[in-house]
Amino acid sequence: MLPKSLRLAVTMMTITVSVGSLPDRVEALSSDIPAWLQKHVGTKDGQIAPIVLKRARALYQEKVRQGKVRNPCYLAKDATRPSTASNGNPGRRFYVICESQKSFRAVSSGYGNGRKLQRANFSNGRQCAKNFSNAEGSKLTAGGSYLTAETRTSFKGYYNQSGKTKPFYRTFLLFDGEGETSNARERAIGGHPAVFLKWQCRFKNPQSTHADNDGYVPYGKLVNYTGGRSNGCTTWSQSASKQILALVEGNPTTLYIYPESGDINAVAKAAKKGRSLSRAGLYWNAACLQAIGAPKFWPKQSLQPVINQWRASLPKQPPLELPICK
Repeated sequence: MLPKSLRLAVTMMTITVSVGSLPDRVEALSSDIPAWLQKHVGTKDGQIAPIVLKRARALYQEKVRQGKVRNPCYLAKDATRPSTASNGNPGRRFYVICESQKSFRAVSSGYGNGRKLQRANFSNGRQCAKNFSNAEGSKLTAGGSYLTAETRTSFKGYYNQSGKTKPFYRTFLLFDGEGETSNARERAIGGHPAVFLKWQCRFKNPQSTHADNDGYVPYGKLVNYTGGRSNGCTTWSQSASKQILALVEGNPTTLYIYPESGDINAVAKAAKKGRSLSRAGLYWNAACLQAIGAPKFWPKQSLQPVINQWRASLPKQPPLELPICK
């Protein structure tokens, strides 16, 4: 179930989404949005906030006009929403919209968990994201405009399923960003299933193409973190991942992630002054804003030196050597 503080926030607060004086001023829902899609617009679970849809559509239409995108569908993400819905299921904050097919799908997605360093604490809780950044190594989400790029599938190790030992492969969808998100590749930002293999030991399997020089392969336990936090990437459930990856494989499309730095700074300023977001023409999920107080954007110009210094201070570690499986 949703934590008590968030349930109260949802009950007591309602933010009417509109637009304001942001640099990229966005007007209210335009009349060209079809009626079937307008039914999915709102701030409830499974709906898309008006400003998120408006910007996602504008980005997609721009790239179609430029000839960079031919995919009939586009993607969007609202990182201000909570990880858990009121019914206890993973909160839906990622959207797949195919207007020609009159198709709208909302699925769960992770956000960046950040780090807690001695010089700066920019970590995020499990339910709501407070901190955002485009600094490399920050493990945080950076909102803005992206294009999906190529996919890369990598071997992660072996695991047990129904009494059988199987190899685990995970496909990673790269994102190419623009402006503040132009360092997406440097940050290794993309999308992938919200599951990883927690290594436990290694066993002899010289026949495997993934064996090391001594004939060993890693073995571990699959950990599913659907709807939770990530290292800054966009993560989906395994079922949603299959559909999204199939949709964009060899056929790139746009992805718009909200909020951008300008949104974060404007909301933080209004929240600290106790101003109404709706009157200021701003948007943030009401429950999460109540939980975090005010969001914060950490520019890479100021955060990157902190991360680099922390990395340089780390003692050198010997190469990891897994124990032999028993």
